[in-house]
Amino acid sequence: MSELLTRPDETEYAAYYGHYVNCVEGSDVLAVLRLQLVDSLKLYSGISEDQANTTYAPGKWTIKELVGHVIDAERVFGYRALRFSRGDATPIEGFEQNMWVSNSRLDDVRFDILVDEFEHLRQSTVLMLDRLDTAGWLCRGVASDAEVTVRALAFIIAGHEIHHSRMLRERYL
Repeated sequence: MSELLTRPDETEYAAYYGHYVNCVEGSDVLAVLRLQLVDSLKLYSGISEDQANTTYAPGKWTIKELVGHVIDAERVFGYRALRFSRGDATPIEGFEQNMWVSNSRLDDVRFDILVDEFEHLRQSTVLMLDRLDTAGWLCRGVASDAEVTVRALAFIIAGHEIHHSRMLRERYL
């Protein structure tokens, strides 16, 4: 499992994911994902239902939409990691995040339910990744028209959450 404790190099993901990969400190991505769960649940626990329906500027996502987007993206990146780690290199299309958010109908979902969904999804993601052997971490596939490794996808999941938690703290709260 030594590959798990190594950061992905730039050949393992598209340049546009570099920001997310670079947000992650260290190389033990599973430890980061586990710690994020604790930190995110603490952050979310301080947000009221009224706050969750607010945005920091006109035309921007509400807190519910931001958290819903984090959930959707983790599900997509996790699915990619699952497919590629199982040897299925069939190219996977991208997703249009703004369309997904606008179609998510999160106004009708209580914020605590979204928080529960995030918690269970993250636990599932960590359990899936934790079972991978070295070969699984190094599997590659094509997603959004770019080659990516499972290891890079784990870092992208972690970095994507870091990015949006920073936005939440800096712009919304």
